[in-house]
Amino acid sequence: MAPKITVIGTGYLGATHAAAMAELGFEVLGLDVLPEKIEMLSRAEVPMYEPGLEELLRKHVAGLEGSSGRLRFTTSWDEVAEFGDVHFVCVNTPQKHGEYACDMSYVDAAVESLAPRLRRPALVVGKSTVPVGSAARLARRLAELAPAGAEVELAWNPEFLREGFAVEDTLHPDRIVVGVRGERAEKVLREVYATPVGEGSPFVVTDYPTAELVKAAANSFLATKISFINAMAEVCEAADGDVAKLAEAIGHDERIGRKFLRAGIGFGGGCLPKDIRAFMARAGELGADQALTFLREVDSINMRRRGHMVELARETVGGSFLGQRVAVLGATFKPDSDDVRDSPALNVAGQIHLQGGQVTVYDPKGMENARRVFPTLAYADSALEACRGAKAVLHLTEWGEFRALDPEALGSVVAERHLLDGRNTLDAAAWRAAGWTYRAMGRPRA
Repeated sequence: MAPKITVIGTGYLGATHAAAMAELGFEVLGLDVLPEKIEMLSRAEVPMYEPGLEELLRKHVAGLEGSSGRLRFTTSWDEVAEFGDVHFVCVNTPQKHGEYACDMSYVDAAVESLAPRLRRPALVVGKSTVPVGSAARLARRLAELAPAGAEVELAWNPEFLREGFAVEDTLHPDRIVVGVRGERAEKVLREVYATPVGEGSPFVVTDYPTAELVKAAANSFLATKISFINAMAEVCEAADGDVAKLAEAIGHDERIGRKFLRAGIGFGGGCLPKDIRAFMARAGELGADQALTFLREVDSINMRRRGHMVELARETVGGSFLGQRVAVLGATFKPDSDDVRDSPALNVAGQIHLQGGQVTVYDPKGMENARRVFPTLAYADSALEACRGAKAVLHLTEWGEFRALDPEALGSVVAERHLLDGRNTLDAAAWRAAGWTYRAMGRPRA
Protein backbone atom coordinates (compact mmCIF):
# COMPACT_ATOMS: atom_id res chain seq x y z
CA MET A 1 0.00 0.00 0.00
CA ALA A 2 1.40 3.39 -0.99
CA PRO A 3 2.44 5.62 1.91
CA LYS A 4 0.28 8.62 2.74
CA ILE A 5 2.18 11.89 2.60
CA THR A 6 1.90 15.11 4.54
CA VAL A 7 3.61 18.39 3.70
CA ILE A 8 4.23 20.76 6.61
CA GLY A 9 4.48 24.36 5.44
CA THR A 10 2.66 25.34 2.26
CA GLY A 11 4.71 28.26 1.01
CA TYR A 12 6.57 28.19 -2.28
CA LEU A 13 8.37 24.90 -1.58
CA GLY A 14 5.56 23.16 0.29
CA ALA A 15 2.71 23.99 -2.08
CA THR A 16 4.78 22.81 -5.04
CA HIS A 17 5.88 19.62 -3.29
CA ALA A 18 2.34 18.78 -2.17
CA ALA A 19 0.90 19.23 -5.67
CA ALA A 20 3.74 17.20 -7.21
CA MET A 21 3.30 14.33 -4.75
CA ALA A 22 -0.40 14.20 -5.66
CA GLU A 23 0.58 14.17 -9.34
CA LEU A 24 2.83 11.19 -8.62
CA GLY A 25 -0.22 9.33 -7.31
CA PHE A 26 -0.03 9.75 -3.54
CA GLU A 27 -2.72 10.79 -1.08
CA VAL A 28 -1.43 14.10 0.31
CA LEU A 29 -2.39 16.35 3.22
CA GLY A 30 -0.79 19.78 3.45
CA LEU A 31 -0.57 21.74 6.70
CA ASP A 32 -0.04 25.39 7.45
CA VAL A 33 -0.59 27.46 10.58
CA LEU A 34 -2.17 30.29 8.55
CA PRO A 35 -5.88 29.55 7.91
CA GLU A 36 -6.06 32.07 5.06
CA LYS A 37 -3.32 30.21 3.19
CA ILE A 38 -5.14 26.91 3.64
CA GLU A 39 -8.35 28.48 2.36
CA MET A 40 -6.58 29.76 -0.76
CA LEU A 41 -4.93 26.43 -1.53
CA SER A 42 -8.22 24.59 -0.98
CA ARG A 43 -9.57 26.71 -3.85
CA ALA A 44 -6.45 25.81 -5.91
CA GLU A 45 -5.15 29.36 -5.61
CA VAL A 46 -1.56 30.21 -4.75
CA PRO A 47 -0.18 33.40 -3.17
CA MET A 48 2.77 33.44 -5.56
CA TYR A 49 3.33 33.18 -9.32
CA GLU A 50 4.81 29.85 -10.37
CA PRO A 51 4.11 28.55 -13.89
CA GLY A 52 2.00 25.38 -13.86
CA LEU A 53 1.36 25.25 -10.12
CA GLU A 54 -2.26 26.42 -10.07
CA GLU A 55 -3.08 24.03 -12.93
CA LEU A 56 -1.57 21.14 -10.94
CA LEU A 57 -3.52 22.13 -7.83
CA ARG A 58 -6.79 22.28 -9.78
CA LYS A 59 -6.05 18.81 -11.06
CA HIS A 60 -5.77 17.30 -7.58
CA VAL A 61 -7.35 19.43 -4.80
CA ALA A 62 -10.27 17.60 -3.26
CA GLY A 63 -13.73 19.10 -3.78
CA LEU A 64 -12.99 20.73 -7.12
CA GLU A 65 -14.79 19.59 -10.22
CA GLY A 66 -12.82 17.03 -12.20
CA SER A 67 -9.98 16.73 -9.65
CA SER A 68 -8.41 13.49 -8.50
CA GLY A 69 -9.21 14.45 -4.90
CA ARG A 70 -5.81 13.24 -3.75
CA LEU A 71 -4.77 16.57 -2.19
CA ARG A 72 -6.28 18.25 0.87
CA PHE A 73 -5.14 20.98 3.26
CA THR A 74 -5.57 21.50 7.00
CA THR A 75 -4.42 23.51 10.02
CA SER A 76 -4.69 20.49 12.36
CA TRP A 77 -1.49 18.88 13.65
CA ASP A 78 -3.54 15.97 15.03
CA GLU A 79 -5.03 15.29 11.60
CA VAL A 80 -1.59 15.38 9.99
CA ALA A 81 -0.06 12.99 12.54
CA GLU A 82 -2.95 10.55 12.19
CA PHE A 83 -2.99 10.70 8.38
CA GLY A 84 0.65 10.55 7.37
CA ASP A 85 3.25 7.83 6.94
CA VAL A 86 5.80 10.27 5.50
CA HIS A 87 5.93 13.85 6.76
CA PHE A 88 7.84 16.36 4.60
CA VAL A 89 8.97 19.48 6.50
CA CYS A 90 9.00 22.37 4.02
CA VAL A 91 8.99 25.46 6.23
CA ASN A 92 11.06 28.59 5.66
CA THR A 93 14.57 29.18 7.06
CA PRO A 94 15.14 32.92 6.53
CA GLN A 95 18.29 34.84 7.37
CA LYS A 96 18.31 36.06 10.96
CA HIS A 97 17.81 39.79 11.33
CA GLY A 98 21.20 41.47 11.67
CA GLU A 99 23.13 38.20 11.27
CA TYR A 100 24.40 35.90 8.53
CA ALA A 101 23.04 32.76 10.25
CA CYS A 102 19.70 31.25 9.23
CA ASP A 103 16.66 31.27 11.49
CA MET A 104 15.77 27.69 12.47
CA SER A 105 12.76 28.63 14.59
CA TYR A 106 10.17 27.51 12.01
CA VAL A 107 11.80 24.10 11.51
CA ASP A 108 12.18 23.61 15.25
CA ALA A 109 8.56 24.60 15.84
CA ALA A 110 7.36 22.12 13.21
CA VAL A 111 9.24 19.25 14.85
CA GLU A 112 8.13 20.28 18.33
CA SER A 113 4.48 20.32 17.18
CA LEU A 114 4.54 17.11 15.15
CA ALA A 115 6.74 14.77 17.20
CA PRO A 116 4.56 14.43 20.35
CA ARG A 117 1.66 13.34 18.14
CA LEU A 118 3.51 10.52 16.32
CA ARG A 119 2.13 7.35 17.93
CA ARG A 120 2.87 4.93 15.08
CA PRO A 121 5.76 4.29 12.67
CA ALA A 122 6.53 7.32 10.49
CA LEU A 123 9.31 8.94 8.49
CA VAL A 124 9.91 12.67 8.95
CA VAL A 125 11.73 14.15 5.95
CA GLY A 126 13.37 17.56 6.08
CA LYS A 127 13.42 19.51 2.84
CA SER A 128 14.17 22.96 4.27
CA THR A 129 17.66 24.40 3.76
CA VAL A 130 19.38 24.13 7.14
CA PRO A 131 22.87 24.50 8.66
CA VAL A 132 24.89 21.28 8.69
CA GLY A 133 24.35 19.47 11.96
CA SER A 134 20.66 20.34 12.19
CA ALA A 135 19.42 16.90 11.10
CA ALA A 136 21.32 15.07 13.83
CA ARG A 137 19.97 17.49 16.44
CA LEU A 138 16.41 17.16 15.14
CA ALA A 139 16.68 13.35 15.06
CA ARG A 140 17.55 13.40 18.77
CA ARG A 141 14.59 15.65 19.47
CA LEU A 142 12.24 13.35 17.54
CA ALA A 143 13.45 10.38 19.58
CA GLU A 144 12.82 12.31 22.82
CA LEU A 145 9.33 13.54 21.92
CA ALA A 146 7.67 10.90 19.71
CA PRO A 147 5.53 8.34 21.61
CA ALA A 148 6.42 5.79 18.88
CA GLY A 149 10.11 6.19 19.80
CA ALA A 150 12.50 4.40 17.46
CA GLU A 151 9.64 3.69 15.04
CA VAL A 152 9.87 7.35 13.99
CA GLU A 153 12.88 8.08 11.78
CA LEU A 154 14.32 11.22 10.23
CA ALA A 155 15.73 11.70 6.73
CA TRP A 156 17.07 14.80 5.01
CA ASN A 157 16.08 15.41 1.39
CA PRO A 158 17.23 18.88 0.22
CA GLU A 159 15.28 20.71 -2.49
CA PHE A 160 16.91 22.11 -5.62
CA LEU A 161 14.02 24.07 -7.09
CA ARG A 162 14.50 26.87 -9.59
CA GLU A 163 11.81 29.52 -9.38
CA GLY A 164 9.89 29.48 -12.63
CA PHE A 165 10.64 25.76 -13.07
CA ALA A 166 9.65 24.41 -9.65
CA VAL A 167 6.93 22.04 -10.87
CA GLU A 168 9.23 20.56 -13.51
CA ASP A 169 12.11 20.31 -11.03
CA THR A 170 9.94 18.43 -8.52
CA LEU A 171 8.42 15.98 -10.99
CA HIS A 172 11.60 15.49 -13.03
CA PRO A 173 14.54 16.34 -10.72
CA ASP A 174 18.10 16.33 -12.01
CA ARG A 175 19.05 14.49 -8.80
CA ILE A 176 17.43 13.24 -5.60
CA VAL A 177 19.61 13.40 -2.51
CA VAL A 178 18.59 11.61 0.70
CA GLY A 179 20.47 11.66 3.98
CA VAL A 180 19.46 8.63 6.04
CA ARG A 181 20.66 6.50 8.96
CA GLY A 182 18.98 3.25 8.03
CA GLU A 183 17.74 1.05 5.21
CA ARG A 184 14.08 1.50 6.14
CA ALA A 185 14.16 5.26 5.54
CA GLU A 186 15.97 4.75 2.23
CA LYS A 187 13.43 2.13 1.15
CA VAL A 188 10.49 4.44 1.90
CA LEU A 189 12.03 7.33 -0.03
CA ARG A 190 12.82 5.09 -2.99
CA GLU A 191 9.10 4.23 -3.04
CA VAL A 192 8.10 7.90 -2.83
CA TYR A 193 10.41 8.84 -5.69
CA ALA A 194 9.97 5.65 -7.74
CA THR A 195 8.53 7.49 -10.76
CA PRO A 196 11.33 10.06 -11.28
CA VAL A 197 13.98 7.43 -10.44
CA GLY A 198 12.39 5.16 -13.05
CA GLU A 199 12.65 7.99 -15.55
CA GLY A 200 16.38 8.31 -14.88
CA SER A 201 16.76 10.81 -12.03
CA PRO A 202 19.89 9.85 -10.03
CA PHE A 203 19.17 8.78 -6.43
CA VAL A 204 22.08 9.70 -4.17
CA VAL A 205 22.14 8.21 -0.67
CA THR A 206 24.30 9.96 1.94
CA ASP A 207 24.60 10.57 5.66
CA TYR A 208 22.90 13.56 7.31
CA PRO A 209 25.77 16.07 7.15
CA THR A 210 26.51 15.43 3.48
CA ALA A 211 22.85 15.83 2.51
CA GLU A 212 22.70 19.14 4.36
CA LEU A 213 25.95 20.32 2.77
CA VAL A 214 24.89 19.45 -0.80
CA LYS A 215 22.40 22.34 -1.01
CA ALA A 216 24.80 24.84 0.55
CA ALA A 217 27.63 23.69 -1.69
CA ALA A 218 25.50 23.79 -4.86
CA ASN A 219 24.24 27.31 -4.21
CA SER A 220 27.74 28.49 -3.25
CA PHE A 221 29.12 27.15 -6.52
CA LEU A 222 26.40 28.84 -8.58
CA ALA A 223 26.89 32.12 -6.73
CA THR A 224 30.64 31.88 -7.26
CA LYS A 225 30.21 31.31 -10.99
CA ILE A 226 27.93 34.35 -11.32
CA SER A 227 30.27 36.56 -9.32
CA PHE A 228 33.28 35.28 -11.27
CA ILE A 229 31.87 36.45 -14.60
CA ASN A 230 30.84 39.73 -13.00
CA ALA A 231 34.40 40.19 -11.74
CA MET A 232 35.57 39.55 -15.31
CA ALA A 233 33.10 42.24 -16.44
CA GLU A 234 34.84 44.71 -14.15
CA VAL A 235 38.20 43.80 -15.70
CA CYS A 236 36.75 43.98 -19.22
CA GLU A 237 35.47 47.49 -18.59
CA ALA A 238 38.91 48.56 -17.37
CA ALA A 239 40.64 46.89 -20.34
CA ASP A 240 38.00 47.70 -23.00
CA GLY A 241 37.21 44.01 -23.47
CA ASP A 242 33.88 42.29 -24.14
CA VAL A 243 32.70 40.05 -21.30
CA ALA A 244 30.00 38.47 -23.48
CA LYS A 245 32.60 37.20 -25.96
CA LEU A 246 34.89 36.19 -23.09
CA ALA A 247 32.06 34.15 -21.53
CA GLU A 248 31.28 32.53 -24.87
CA ALA A 249 34.91 31.55 -25.36
CA ILE A 250 35.49 30.05 -21.92
CA GLY A 251 32.04 28.42 -21.92
CA HIS A 252 33.09 26.11 -24.74
CA ASP A 253 35.41 24.42 -22.23
CA GLU A 254 33.28 21.55 -20.91
CA ARG A 255 34.99 21.83 -17.52
CA ILE A 256 33.58 25.35 -17.21
CA GLY A 257 30.31 25.23 -19.17
CA ARG A 258 28.18 28.07 -20.52
CA LYS A 259 25.49 28.31 -17.85
CA PHE A 260 25.54 31.11 -15.28
CA LEU A 261 28.16 33.05 -17.26
CA ARG A 262 26.06 36.07 -18.22
CA ALA A 263 27.43 39.23 -16.63
CA GLY A 264 24.99 41.75 -15.23
CA ILE A 265 23.67 43.18 -11.98
CA GLY A 266 24.06 39.88 -10.12
CA PHE A 267 21.95 37.40 -8.23
CA GLY A 268 19.22 37.89 -5.67
CA GLY A 269 16.12 36.08 -4.46
CA GLY A 270 15.30 34.18 -1.31
CA CYS A 271 17.95 31.46 -1.67
CA LEU A 272 21.42 32.27 -3.02
CA PRO A 273 22.22 35.37 -0.91
CA LYS A 274 20.89 33.95 2.37
CA ASP A 275 22.28 30.46 1.76
CA ILE A 276 25.88 31.52 1.14
CA ARG A 277 25.77 33.80 4.19
CA ALA A 278 24.33 31.05 6.39
CA PHE A 279 27.01 28.67 5.05
CA MET A 280 29.74 31.11 6.06
CA ALA A 281 28.18 31.54 9.50
CA ARG A 282 27.95 27.79 10.09
CA ALA A 283 31.51 27.20 8.88
CA GLY A 284 32.65 29.75 11.44
CA GLU A 285 30.80 27.90 14.21
CA LEU A 286 32.52 24.68 13.15
CA GLY A 287 35.96 26.32 13.12
CA ALA A 288 36.20 26.01 9.33
CA ASP A 289 35.60 29.67 8.51
CA GLN A 290 38.82 29.99 6.49
CA ALA A 291 37.51 27.42 4.01
CA LEU A 292 34.73 29.79 2.97
CA THR A 293 36.36 33.22 3.14
CA PHE A 294 36.14 33.36 -0.67
CA LEU A 295 32.34 33.53 -0.33
CA ARG A 296 32.67 36.95 1.31
CA GLU A 297 34.19 38.25 -1.92
CA VAL A 298 31.52 36.43 -3.95
CA ASP A 299 28.89 38.28 -1.91
CA SER A 300 30.80 41.56 -2.17
CA ILE A 301 31.17 41.36 -5.97
CA ASN A 302 27.47 40.62 -6.26
CA MET A 303 26.39 43.61 -4.19
CA ARG A 304 28.92 45.85 -5.97
CA ARG A 305 27.20 45.25 -9.32
CA ARG A 306 24.05 46.98 -8.11
CA GLY A 307 25.98 50.07 -7.12
CA HIS A 308 27.80 50.04 -10.45
CA MET A 309 24.50 50.06 -12.36
CA VAL A 310 23.38 53.06 -10.30
CA GLU A 311 26.63 54.84 -11.23
CA LEU A 312 26.16 54.05 -14.94
CA ALA A 313 22.63 55.41 -14.78
CA ARG A 314 23.76 58.59 -13.02
CA GLU A 315 26.42 59.15 -15.67
CA THR A 316 23.86 58.53 -18.42
CA VAL A 317 21.44 61.19 -17.16
CA GLY A 318 24.15 63.82 -16.81
CA GLY A 319 25.70 63.34 -13.37
CA SER A 320 22.70 63.84 -11.08
CA PHE A 321 19.36 62.06 -10.68
CA LEU A 322 17.58 65.12 -9.30
CA GLY A 323 14.48 65.75 -11.40
CA GLN A 324 15.45 63.08 -13.96
CA ARG A 325 12.92 60.50 -15.14
CA VAL A 326 14.28 56.93 -15.18
CA ALA A 327 12.40 53.85 -16.39
CA VAL A 328 13.16 50.47 -14.82
CA LEU A 329 12.07 47.36 -16.70
CA GLY A 330 11.88 44.54 -14.17
CA ALA A 331 11.24 44.25 -10.44
CA THR A 332 11.59 40.54 -9.72
CA PHE A 333 14.96 38.95 -9.05
CA LYS A 334 14.51 36.69 -12.09
CA PRO A 335 11.94 36.16 -14.88
CA ASP A 336 8.98 33.74 -14.61
CA SER A 337 8.50 34.64 -10.96
CA ASP A 338 6.80 37.31 -8.86
CA ASP A 339 9.51 37.09 -6.17
CA VAL A 340 11.13 40.44 -5.31
CA ARG A 341 13.10 39.22 -2.27
CA ASP A 342 16.58 40.76 -2.40
CA SER A 343 15.90 41.72 -6.03
CA PRO A 344 18.84 43.50 -7.69
CA ALA A 345 16.39 45.26 -10.03
CA LEU A 346 14.26 46.68 -7.24
CA ASN A 347 17.35 47.53 -5.20
CA VAL A 348 18.75 49.61 -8.08
CA ALA A 349 15.38 51.31 -8.61
CA GLY A 350 15.20 52.14 -4.92
CA GLN A 351 18.72 53.56 -4.81
CA ILE A 352 18.03 55.85 -7.78
CA HIS A 353 14.78 57.00 -6.19
CA LEU A 354 16.50 57.75 -2.88
CA GLN A 355 19.04 59.86 -4.79
CA GLY A 356 16.31 62.06 -6.27
CA GLY A 357 15.39 60.25 -9.47
CA GLN A 358 11.79 59.99 -10.66
CA VAL A 359 11.66 56.22 -11.13
CA THR A 360 8.85 54.33 -12.85
CA VAL A 361 8.89 50.53 -12.72
CA TYR A 362 7.16 47.90 -14.83
CA ASP A 363 7.29 44.12 -14.35
CA PRO A 364 5.02 41.50 -15.95
CA LYS A 365 4.31 39.63 -12.67
CA GLY A 366 6.00 41.36 -9.74
CA MET A 367 4.19 44.70 -9.47
CA GLU A 368 2.06 43.89 -6.43
CA ASN A 369 4.98 42.55 -4.41
CA ALA A 370 7.21 45.43 -5.52
CA ARG A 371 4.65 47.98 -4.34
CA ARG A 372 4.69 46.38 -0.88
CA VAL A 373 8.48 46.69 -0.63
CA PHE A 374 8.87 50.11 -2.30
CA PRO A 375 5.50 51.90 -2.16
CA THR A 376 7.15 55.26 -2.93
CA LEU A 377 8.27 54.21 -6.42
CA ALA A 378 6.00 54.92 -9.40
CA TYR A 379 4.57 51.94 -11.26
CA ALA A 380 3.20 51.61 -14.80
CA ASP A 381 0.93 49.06 -16.44
CA SER A 382 3.21 48.46 -19.42
CA ALA A 383 6.79 48.88 -20.55
CA LEU A 384 5.71 51.66 -22.91
CA GLU A 385 4.04 53.62 -20.10
CA ALA A 386 7.01 53.11 -17.78
CA CYS A 387 9.33 54.60 -20.41
CA ARG A 388 7.20 57.61 -21.29
CA GLY A 389 9.33 60.76 -20.85
CA ALA A 390 12.31 58.83 -19.47
CA LYS A 391 15.83 60.09 -19.98
CA ALA A 392 17.24 56.58 -19.40
CA VAL A 393 15.75 53.09 -19.62
CA LEU A 394 17.23 50.36 -17.41
CA HIS A 395 16.62 46.71 -18.36
CA LEU A 396 17.09 44.85 -15.06
CA THR A 397 15.10 41.58 -15.23
CA GLU A 398 15.41 39.43 -18.34
CA TRP A 399 11.74 38.78 -19.11
CA GLY A 400 11.01 37.50 -22.62
CA GLU A 401 8.54 40.37 -22.99
CA PHE A 402 11.41 42.85 -22.79
CA ARG A 403 13.47 41.05 -25.43
CA ALA A 404 10.48 41.40 -27.76
CA LEU A 405 10.19 45.19 -27.31
CA ASP A 406 10.30 47.32 -30.46
CA PRO A 407 13.18 49.83 -30.11
CA GLU A 408 11.45 52.27 -32.48
CA ALA A 409 8.13 52.17 -30.63
CA LEU A 410 9.84 52.68 -27.29
CA GLY A 411 11.99 55.41 -28.76
CA SER A 412 8.90 57.38 -29.73
CA VAL A 413 7.85 57.88 -26.07
CA VAL A 414 11.16 58.48 -24.24
CA ALA A 415 12.79 61.86 -23.72
CA GLU A 416 16.19 60.51 -24.80
CA ARG A 417 17.18 57.16 -26.27
CA HIS A 418 19.55 55.79 -23.64
CA LEU A 419 19.37 52.09 -22.73
CA LEU A 420 21.33 50.34 -19.96
CA ASP A 421 21.09 46.56 -20.27
CA GLY A 422 21.71 45.19 -16.80
CA ARG A 423 21.23 41.61 -17.96
CA ASN A 424 23.18 41.50 -21.23
CA THR A 425 20.25 39.87 -23.05
CA LEU A 426 18.97 42.51 -25.48
CA ASP A 427 20.09 42.80 -29.11
CA ALA A 428 22.59 45.67 -28.96
CA ALA A 429 22.75 46.05 -32.75
CA ALA A 430 18.97 46.41 -33.09
CA TRP A 431 18.76 49.07 -30.39
CA ARG A 432 21.72 51.02 -31.75
CA ALA A 433 20.25 50.85 -35.25
CA ALA A 434 17.14 52.55 -33.86
CA GLY A 435 19.25 55.44 -32.55
CA TRP A 436 19.68 54.30 -28.96
CA THR A 437 22.90 54.51 -26.98
CA TYR A 438 23.25 50.98 -25.63
CA ARG A 439 25.45 50.12 -22.65
CA ALA A 440 25.89 46.85 -20.81
CA MET A 441 28.24 45.83 -18.03
CA GLY A 442 31.59 44.59 -19.26
CA ARG A 443 30.80 45.44 -22.89
CA PRO A 444 32.38 48.03 -25.23
CA ARG A 445 30.33 51.20 -25.66
CA ALA A 446 29.97 50.60 -29.39
